[in-house]
Amino acid sequence: MSASPSRPSYAALFRTPYARRTFAAAMTGRLSYGVVSLAMMLTTTRATGSYAVAGTVMALFGATSVFLSPVRAALIDRYGARRALIPMASLYAGLLTAFAVIAWRPGAPVPAIGALAVAAGACTPPLGPTLRAMWSEVVQDEGLLQRAYSLDGVVEEILFVSGPLAVGAVVQTAPPAAAVALSALLVWSGTLAFVLSPLVAGVRPSSARKARGSARGKERGGLRGQSGRALARPVVVASGVGLSLGAVDLLVMAFAERHHHGAGVVAWVLAALSLGSALGGLLNGAVDWRAAPGVRLPLLAGALGLALLGAGLAQSLGALAVAVACAGFFVAPALTTAYLMADAAAPPGFRTQAGAWVNTAVNAGSSLGAAGAGLLVGRLPLGLCFALSGTPAICVALVCVRKAGTPRPDADAGYRAAGGARPEVTDGAR
Repeated sequence: MSASPSRPSYAALFRTPYARRTFAAAMTGRLSYGVVSLAMMLTTTRATGSYAVAGTVMALFGATSVFLSPVRAALIDRYGARRALIPMASLYAGLLTAFAVIAWRPGAPVPAIGALAVAAGACTPPLGPTLRAMWSEVVQDEGLLQRAYSLDGVVEEILFVSGPLAVGAVVQTAPPAAAVALSALLVWSGTLAFVLSPLVAGVRPSSARKARGSARGKERGGLRGQSGRALARPVVVASGVGLSLGAVDLLVMAFAERHHHGAGVVAWVLAALSLGSALGGLLNGAVDWRAAPGVRLPLLAGALGLALLGAGLAQSLGALAVAVACAGFFVAPALTTAYLMADAAAPPGFRTQAGAWVNTAVNAGSSLGAAGAGLLVGRLPLGLCFALSGTPAICVALVCVRKAGTPRPDADAGYRAAGGARPEVTDGAR
């Protein structure tokens, strides 16, 4: 890998030709994901008059979206972003539009709403993993790649805060289904602009079949063998981080109720979590780390868990907000580091899938964490619930440290920090 002509920075990242245009297009499409969940929940509740139905529909939508993410990512790796994402986004946007039309007024048929939600979830375009895989292909400097991934995490936090605000603005003057239609428009227009960017068009697909055919020894089979074992570490840690974070929303709500605060303060405490994550992500990307990602990852996950343990000691809303913000400070850095490790572990032709596995792990963990918190709140003291929410992150950090004590050749080769050389790709992936 050639050295960077100047010190890596966020400004240097956007000096890459077409980088700003490509990044803005991807974030426009990903804003849809910040809008769609609340919009679909409000729409389903209004159309059916049942919170139970709305919860079931959202669970089905989330399950198909999360667990089929690696399958959709495999299509990106095999056929390229343009050939795979345009049909995927068009189908997804069309299904969301049909959902909005059917559920525009109360009295919509529940089976139709459920079927459209499941189908839409199955077609969700993996814009995040595709964007990160694209950065990996076009950015040659490890320090610059770290900044690209960090910025991605920070902006994602902003999108998931601004998405519900956009829904709130829409429902002031229109039915909630209009927000679902807005989500469809965002994802389709953003995806189209993203794949038509010269930066994306210049990345030639390295099909999984070709990568498998050219691999040798243990690397044969794509994300198996040495690559699979190296990928397991960031995936396991991401799942632990997701488990811990998934419980926070419900625990904060329970804290507010027990201290006789209105539901509105919950949004401010969760905003502190996002703000902490954004600040941590920016700092993580700005620092030239000497420690390898494999060393940093368990430290970041463990610190997140310890901060949530501290949240259990909070006696006031202000103290809780500070503790939650401290926990958030480690979220974006931990996930960014996990994505970097997954990218380093993936052989050519499998980078989108590797990132999708990390994404799936954190989202699945978050869903399970929310379910677990629902079972614990009311049965255990709230401080203990917060402590238990931090336990998964601490446990996976300890497991990661233990495994790091037994170095493997594949891990040593894959987990170079900024400044370490990345392997040359000779099969046309770059």
